[in-house]
Amino acid sequence: MRIITVLAPLALLGGCATSYVSPVEVTRFTGDAPNRLSLGTIAVRAAPGQPGDSLEFSAYQNAVAAELGQLGYRVVPLAQAAQVAELRVGRSVAQPQRGRGPVSVGVGGSTGSFGSGLGLGLGLDLSGRPKDRIDTEMGVAIRDNGNGQTLWEGRASFSASADNAYADRQQAANRLADALFSGFPGQSGETIQVK
Repeated sequence: MRIITVLAPLALLGGCATSYVSPVEVTRFTGDAPNRLSLGTIAVRAAPGQPGDSLEFSAYQNAVAAELGQLGYRVVPLAQAAQVAELRVGRSVAQPQRGRGPVSVGVGGSTGSFGSGLGLGLGLDLSGRPKDRIDTEMGVAIRDNGNGQTLWEGRASFSASADNAYADRQQAANRLADALFSGFPGQSGETIQVK
């Protein structure tokens, strides 16, 4: 019975896997007309090649529109916009491999002037299968809606374990948009990490 009371807490601790989320890595570039940023009207649409009509994409589109509104833009339909924010989103799932089996055995022995000894050790990994990792990235290019000139461009990305709150699309969209537009327009060409 004593063995069970000693091993039970260890087994419970072994089963506790912590969720993971990385800082958001952000890189931004400012064009030749920074004085035109945060002014007037803007529309948010999918970048060429992006499916802009899905519910999943709309989570990112709404998050970007909310941030642009907080910066001083007035978000309007494309036909009425002086500028356009073209949005690109990528999301992938990585399945980490377990480095070794869940059971390990060690054997050791020694001899000396006072005798010899032999030992056997058994290790059990009770943490379970590693959680999938969700990698999410967002890119936004703000362009003049008339001539297509790029005024600003930025990208942000982070990773989270599948059991983390930021694995949820809406949470990920809000986190990426918040980090991307934090301190807008940012230092051109500089990569920063936002926690």
